[in-house]
Amino acid sequence: MPHADILIIGGGIIGLATARQLQIARPTLNVIVLEKEPRVADHQTGRNSGVLHSGIYYKPGSLKAINCRLGKQAMIQFCRQHDIAHDICGKVIVALNDDQLPALHKIYQRGQDNGVECHMIDRNRLTELEPHAAGIQAIHVPETGIVDYRAVCNTLVRLIESKNGQVITSAKVDAISQRSCGITIEAASQEFTASIAVNCAGLHCDRIATLSGDTPAAKIVPFRGEYFQLKRQKSYLCRNLIYPVPDPSFPFLGVHFTRMIDGSVECGPNAVLAFARQGYRMRDVDIGDLLESLFYEGFRKLARKHWRTGAGEIWRSFSKRAFVKALQKLMPEITTDDLQWAPAGVRAQALLPNGQLVDDFLIEQTERMIHVINAPSPAATASLNIAKLIVEKAVDRL
Repeated sequence: MPHADILIIGGGIIGLATARQLQIARPTLNVIVLEKEPRVADHQTGRNSGVLHSGIYYKPGSLKAINCRLGKQAMIQFCRQHDIAHDICGKVIVALNDDQLPALHKIYQRGQDNGVECHMIDRNRLTELEPHAAGIQAIHVPETGIVDYRAVCNTLVRLIESKNGQVITSAKVDAISQRSCGITIEAASQEFTASIAVNCAGLHCDRIATLSGDTPAAKIVPFRGEYFQLKRQKSYLCRNLIYPVPDPSFPFLGVHFTRMIDGSVECGPNAVLAFARQGYRMRDVDIGDLLESLFYEGFRKLARKHWRTGAGEIWRSFSKRAFVKALQKLMPEITTDDLQWAPAGVRAQALLPNGQLVDDFLIEQTERMIHVINAPSPAATASLNIAKLIVEKAVDRL
């Protein structure tokens, strides 16, 4: 029966960063990571846009704002130390008309409050930075960057294993038993025991919490983000990152352009309900997952509130022309022929019973478990600092 001081469920960037930080904080600890897939970083971590976020959008004093700022600096240092590809390339947030200017200035003020390096720029400066972008005014955020998060995770695995930690793949958790003396987890036809466990299961974190006998405050509802990619000969249309002013009536950022670390340019995403928690294609349907979302009171309330905007997102899921029309608001000269399909991602969004999306990181704890219930963007950027928060909670329980 394998034993660890601490078991970590989930081999995404939060779980791996937590394992590594535990080794740094307590070098004598025995740490085991259990990942249900054959490789690490196979879901949210490995399917995002690879952005090193600045923290400009987030409410001052929130966990997102604080950890994004500290986490970004830690991530840059980590990448430099381990020779991981990254680029502090900057981004622009553009206002397309006068109606968007108040919201643009509010974002700028948030950036100032959060200590983000950002500058209000006019149309002339915007054209210098992104010649093909629309907009009458913009915020330039030079400290935003891009990175290869899969490479970060592979490096974390190497470091964990070099210090006698274990990262066990193809180890789906089937049962959890909490007792006063410790915790037992059944996975990969084995029983693992530990003093405590940390749930970093992402898309399945609420189910892991329930499996352990705990009751999470929120339920995960999966939203698929669908993307196109600029064809290579058209990648010159976007130099770095071009974002819109977010629509205040919809709880997602809206379509944008992101240069990836390999030089390709992603366009998107839209945001639609995924019919499976790992539903990366429209045809991926898990009836149990779908019914769980549809019958959840929180989702029904969210859908009633945002049905008009949601309908537009669904239409763009079916119509490439509609998707391109949304992109043309930011880049008027783009055409359907400039785009090719790109892989989709699924966001694990924690949703409260009252229909409110959990806006901040959410970490819950019981005597034997720590549950990371909500860790959407900018969690990858912030991961090395989020790990420190989790480790503080974990060490207190040892």
